[in-house]
Amino acid sequence: MQPTTTPAMSQETQDCVEACMSCHAVCEETMSSCMQKGGQAQMQIMRALIDCTEMTRCCADMMMRRSPLAAEMCALCARACDMCAEACRAMPDDPQMARCAEACRRCADMCRTMAGATM
Repeated sequence: MQPTTTPAMSQETQDCVEACMSCHAVCEETMSSCMQKGGQAQMQIMRALIDCTEMTRCCADMMMRRSPLAAEMCALCARACDMCAEACRAMPDDPQMARCAEACRRCADMCRTMAGATM
């Protein structure tokens, strides 16, 4: 019996995994920043950040293992990233929030593309 080989991930999938992991890292940094600042507005943003960090990590994991649910997860991840980007845009004078919003927007765009693609 010959071992089966799994085909390499497409460049599009690799790019999406990288976008998810980058977004995850930026959201983690932003959560740390929010915790240090405190305040009610920061706590509302935290919910979106937590959802986004969890979704991006899980989405990247599912794409890397070629889960049959990866496309659906990408669609949900795009939604979480959009919500997080919107929450971060509520604080336009904060450079960390602007950086987070951009990472979320990029990840959402890539995940939307992957959600429409066959994995």
